[in-house]
Amino acid sequence: MSYSKNSDFKDRAVTTLRLQQMKQAGMKISCLTAYDYTTAKIIDDAGIDLILVGDSLGNIVQGNETTISVSLEDTIYHTRYVAKAATRALVVGDMPFMSYQVTSNEAFRNAGRLMKETGCAAVKLEGAGEVVLDAVKRMTDSGIPVMGHLGLTPQSINQFGSYRARGKDASEADKIFDDARKLQDAGAFAVTLEKIPAVLGQKITENLSIPTIGIGAGPHCDGQILVYTDMLGITKDFSPRFVRRYTDLHATITDAITRYQEDVREGSFPNSEESY
Repeated sequence: MSYSKNSDFKDRAVTTLRLQQMKQAGMKISCLTAYDYTTAKIIDDAGIDLILVGDSLGNIVQGNETTISVSLEDTIYHTRYVAKAATRALVVGDMPFMSYQVTSNEAFRNAGRLMKETGCAAVKLEGAGEVVLDAVKRMTDSGIPVMGHLGLTPQSINQFGSYRARGKDASEADKIFDDARKLQDAGAFAVTLEKIPAVLGQKITENLSIPTIGIGAGPHCDGQILVYTDMLGITKDFSPRFVRRYTDLHATITDAITRYQEDVREGSFPNSEESY
């Protein structure tokens, strides 16, 4: 089955195969994060193609400075309810720090647990080191779809020392490009490219047969992903260049809570029609 740019795709369940077909047809892939049932249902009903239960839950849900502290149990808990809500979008569970870097055997077991206990359709992991590539191959050979993640990899923040863009010098750009091809060769169905120059994002996208999902990687990637609290304007203290805020829910929610508080204090809520 193939798809044209004008295909009615909204009501069809998204699979890794359909993401591949979308790339081939030149159809852009829309992706967002989610961490709970209610939000995931809204996102899924809106027609988003892929929902990532990112380890960004460490920042958004837990209030931590980095994603390092997120556990496999945390990821399983949140992914379970996102997968329960999504009937169309492909749900990807993000493997947290130290759940896949030790040995490929441990990574394989943890990925299997993540899928089996949550119902998600795929897992995501960062980097392309020897253990990671071995893990990707073993997972994909056994039927676990894997999305890679290159460029700025937040789980390596203590090694990088900052959240600056990656791949701006030639040697690092070449390594990211080579790593993307290695992930594809290992069997990854897609790769996330985070905070790299647009020209590098374009080069990788044009040279891979699997979809690229960009976040701060330019307009040429096959798809784009944002943290939903950023694009909805819920978070106020994080404003990188790659985030476009489509509304200001922080202000909307604050106003609603303020008016509710005033009504309670004034005794106008609840009124007679809101009482039994």
